[in-house]
Amino acid sequence: MNYEYMEIQELLQQRADLQARLKLLPYDGTPEIKENSSGKYLYVRKRVAGKLTSTYVDVFSDDLYAALLRYTKDARELRKGVRKIEKRLAELGYATEELSDKVILNVDFARANMKANIYDQAVLEGVATSFPQTEDIIENGRVNGVSANDVQKILNLKHAWEFIMDRDVIATKTDYYILCHIAKLVNEGFYAEGGRIRGVPVTIGGTSYVPPLPIELDVKERIAAIVAEDAEPVETAIRLCLYCMKTQIFNDGNKRAAVIFANHYLIGKAAGLLVIPEKDVPEFKRLLVAYYEDRDTGEIVEFMKDKCWRKI
Repeated sequence: MNYEYMEIQELLQQRADLQARLKLLPYDGTPEIKENSSGKYLYVRKRVAGKLTSTYVDVFSDDLYAALLRYTKDARELRKGVRKIEKRLAELGYATEELSDKVILNVDFARANMKANIYDQAVLEGVATSFPQTEDIIENGRVNGVSANDVQKILNLKHAWEFIMDRDVIATKTDYYILCHIAKLVNEGFYAEGGRIRGVPVTIGGTSYVPPLPIELDVKERIAAIVAEDAEPVETAIRLCLYCMKTQIFNDGNKRAAVIFANHYLIGKAAGLLVIPEKDVPEFKRLLVAYYEDRDTGEIVEFMKDKCWRKI
């Protein structure tokens, strides 16, 4: 029984990951070329609710046409993977858990604010994009004048947010394994195993604090203990976030993973969102250094409750 439970959890994560990847594709449909007296143009054709639609993409070019063909192939493979997983889930007797109306409302709230959340997270990470540029990357997967690394970081954030907003994932308990998958997604394209616990020493710029090497069992137990505390959901989410940041569990992407991990917990409790706003990033970083160096007496928790908690 325990083996089946673990397999189901793994399958749900894989399905959510594939569905998030589908949403990362800037175009989903079969490319078609239309031509008139002024030139050749590219469209994508797709059936929506039984009706065939045709959406304009851009002026025809060989490179764009090749990209659209690649997106079509990728979408086909992703959907094939989703169907295979759903077949296995049915064999295991899995039935989708019903979410409360409040949790569904919180998921909708998170989705409606996803672009702003990703922009604020990008600012925290020092990604040099404006909000319009960030929005363009999220919608189209590309933008002129932004480095490939910054584009990848923003797309990874979108991928991770889409993952935690999956209905089955949000119904899953907030634990070490969810955190590792989030870290894997935010580090995609930078580290081959971005969700694996750190095995090398690291330093943090701007502070004398040097995090010790994390021990997997300790990390699992500490996360479980924080979740089990009798505290307001927002306080638990903040403590999860700060613990993951200070412990530096992964080689990179710890702040990105920590914020999204905290939101997995908070959304599951229908308690809003936790995001560090752009204007408050300098003060947050100052308080975070004090927290790292054990000079904090509770200021950062109060700051995050006051400045970073977005209630529904």
